[in-house]
Amino acid sequence: MSTQVLFGQLLIGLINGSFYALLALGFAIIFGLLGIINIAQGTFYMIGAFGAWMLLHYLGLGYWWGIVLAPVIAGIVGMTLEKTLISRIYKIDHIYGLLLTYGLMMFIMGMFIYFFQTAPRPYPVPPELTGGYNLGFMFVPKYRVWVVVVSVVFCFGTWYVIEKTPVGRNLRAATENPMLTRALGINVPALLTLGFGVGVVLAGLAGVLAGPIYSVSPIMGGDLVIVVFAIVVVGGMQSILGAIVTGLSLGVLEGLTKVFYAHGANMVIFVIMFIVLLMKPAGLFGQEK
Repeated sequence: MSTQVLFGQLLIGLINGSFYALLALGFAIIFGLLGIINIAQGTFYMIGAFGAWMLLHYLGLGYWWGIVLAPVIAGIVGMTLEKTLISRIYKIDHIYGLLLTYGLMMFIMGMFIYFFQTAPRPYPVPPELTGGYNLGFMFVPKYRVWVVVVSVVFCFGTWYVIEKTPVGRNLRAATENPMLTRALGINVPALLTLGFGVGVVLAGLAGVLAGPIYSVSPIMGGDLVIVVFAIVVVGGMQSILGAIVTGLSLGVLEGLTKVFYAHGANMVIFVIMFIVLLMKPAGLFGQEK
């Protein structure tokens, strides 16, 4: 096995782990704050990618506009759905949230397939991020480095805001004790909508980052949500830090598995989930009740 192959797969694993971390973080925020198992998270990932593609092809707005506007577009769609549909099921069993978001996923995906078909559409890397770095033992594309850096910065920045700032404390208080939070003059429904929007924006950002690597397609997020759900279970359903660390780590582990046993790469995350559930059902970073 050559060093180039090993480090190449590690880089691919780290890139996939960056997308996993962003999606899992958004998933964990939505479940931790709202108690909703958001199966539509992969759909918002697709909306982010398609939003950037549409901005480029219909309005002539390139990548840098896309990475700012497309996640916001996904967030607005998500908050609208939360306000009109999802907020109605907060007080009932989690299974209804899963069923509702699954239905939303199928509806939105079907709508995009109807208008755009399933063929992938290329989304170009911006000129500023073309080329790469020659490390001697391998060539590292600039865009891949950009994806990892942006993902890590946004993941840990979001963790810091939720865990260490007044806004994050208000978000947590609104879910843990909404009556007391409301008594303090805080608009609890608006905070819950904001929390859902943050989770969706992270998915949309992951979609924009993924567009130049994997192309843009209505079905690009359909299978991904299963992997993201497994990652969140491994990290702990309500653990924000667990979602980040587990997403990055399992992405790298998946890349390593492709080097030593390629046939097992698609299974390794689920094998890890099985082992963790046997040993620590609450997840690696979760708290036992």
